Amino acid sequence: MAVNFARTSTSRELLKEVFQNIDAQSCPRCFNFHMHTVHSDGRLQPAALMEQAIAIGLKGFAITDHHSINGYQAAQTWLEDWKWNNPGANSPHLWSGVEINANLLNVEVHILGYAFEPEHPSIKRYLQRKIATGEDYQIANVIAAIHNAGGLAVLAHPARYRRSHFDLIPAAAEAGIDGVETYYAYNNPNPWRASALESKQVQQLANEFNLYNTCGTDTHGLSLLQRL
Repeated sequence: MAVNFARTSTSRELLKEVFQNIDAQSCPRCFNFHMHTVHSDGRLQPAALMEQAIAIGLKGFAITDHHSINGYQAAQTWLEDWKWNNPGANSPHLWSGVEINANLLNVEVHILGYAFEPEHPSIKRYLQRKIATGEDYQIANVIAAIHNAGGLAVLAHPARYRRSHFDLIPAAAEAGIDGVETYYAYNNPNPWRASALESKQVQQLANEFNLYNTCGTDTHGLSLLQRL
């Protein structure tokens, strides 16, 4: 995957370039856009997560705690210290990230927000460690908040919900979603690998609706190479 991280670019534009090149081999050792820390329902401390990211050799990733950026902020501080103490070393690109619950077709889905400005007022109401209610819970408003904060919105694990991804992805596209988590390990295999059938179906829908493909382990345990 040829992505020029040295090129001057905004965080959002760089992420778009990465998403355009994501495939089934991108995760979990090159890119990983779905992981959790102790700041939501994960078991990893941000420092331990960062140590693994460096050891694995990730080129880029995002921490997507539920309704919180505390883990991301702690990891960002850790990464800046690491780069200071390791001048010239290759370091991964860490984008801001969050996972937000939302209503789509009367089903609760999860929206992954990336590369947004954490201090932007539109996103702050979704970073309070709790699920939004009322109009704030509707997917179009969640997506708009992420966009207003300069970020990209992705539908997480489209084939895990009570309604088919063949219904949810077109509806999410109509609501303004930017991408879908195409490559996801639905059966939690060890070693991690994207589920072939679901990934093919989601990729076809992404192509049909001109959406980005993304990938992520959805790590909740102690290894970034595993989902649970």
